[in-house]
Amino acid sequence: MNALDEAVRQCLSPLYPAIANVRLTDYKVRVLDSKKGTAAKVRVLVEWSDHRRSWATVGVSENVIEASWLALIDAIRLELMRLAEKDDAIEKVVEDYCWGV
Repeated sequence: MNALDEAVRQCLSPLYPAIANVRLTDYKVRVLDSKKGTAAKVRVLVEWSDHRRSWATVGVSENVIEASWLALIDAIRLELMRLAEKDDAIEKVVEDYCWGV
C-alpha cells in the first residue's frame, strides 16, 4: 500500500500541493469469506488524515492490491473534491478524469 500511496502522491503533488498533507493513518485487511481460500474477497479499510479531519475509505476485491488501490483512489478523489470547493480548476480535473476506476 505504501508504494501505491507514494506513487500517486508523487504524481499529484506538483499539481495539487495540498495532497501532500493527506496521510494514511491506519490500514486493515479482512478476509470476507475464508471458506473460499485464495478466491475469497478481502476488504481493505484505510483511515486517513489531513491534520484537520480524519476519514476512512474501503476497497473490496479478490485481490488485496486491487482492494488497496480502490481505497487509496477514493481517498485521493475525496480530497480533490474537497479542494475543488476552493479552486474551480481542480473541479474540472475531477470531472474530466475518471481515474480508470
